Amino acid sequence: MSPPEGSLSLRQALLLGALHGPAELLPISSSGHLVLVPWLLGWDYSALDSELRKSFEVVLHAGTAAALLLTLRDEVEEAARGFDARRAQLIVLSFLPPAVIGIALERPIERRLGTPASVAGGLIAGAAVMAVADRRPQRRHHQDAGAVDAWWFGIAQACALLPGVSRNGATVAAARLREFTREDSNRLSRHVALPVIAGAAALKTVRLARRGLPWRAHAPFALGVAAAFASTLASTWLIDEVERDRSLLRYAVYRVALAGAVLARLRSWPSSGSRTIAR
Repeated sequence: MSPPEGSLSLRQALLLGALHGPAELLPISSSGHLVLVPWLLGWDYSALDSELRKSFEVVLHAGTAAALLLTLRDEVEEAARGFDARRAQLIVLSFLPPAVIGIALERPIERRLGTPASVAGGLIAGAAVMAVADRRPQRRHHQDAGAVDAWWFGIAQACALLPGVSRNGATVAAARLREFTREDSNRLSRHVALPVIAGAAALKTVRLARRGLPWRAHAPFALGVAAAFASTLASTWLIDEVERDRSLLRYAVYRVALAGAVLARLRSWPSSGSRTIAR
């Protein structure tokens, strides 16, 4: 049964949180899945207040980020010990494009590009770029990343503001286009994504603090964060799985298949995609 209008049920919060961990670790668009799964299951998720819905999605990212920081603490400590001007430049330049574009265009993107059809388009576009990028030579390592690479990563993260694109998939594809190895592409993707996730979480927290959180939303939010944290911890083996894979093709195929299922449903029931669901 769907929750009352303007609310989020505990069951839905639990399932979305459990989904978020593995979806965030794979280049398949966790935010796109947060749009499509409720739609495919017939939940009235779009009835939830848009700011509250976005805040819920951000706290899921925060739960995932916390689990990643715990799991990857050795890698984070290594990066912190070796932090220098080059790494500072990498973080800052890769952070600026998504921050500026997100602040300027977040609302129009949510209003106009939050439908299942647009998410399907993002899945297909991202899959095409991933397939092309993965054919590039593997000549570079993460220590070689410089200013031009940082801008590429930043532009990729800005593109990931579009529903279905995937921040992980976009940054990994950008790194592969720049001829980094598959393993180092994933490492760079994690390093540049965490500041953006943290920044988005901080911004949404401030907004949420100003608006206040309805009492009935406290339990679903807490359960969703806990589920995202736990599912990420349980899914961190996927990081090694992605890095061991010799190709991004399987993820591109999955994205196209999911998009195809969405488009097939839209053709059979056109009105099902008429309402905008903010990413």
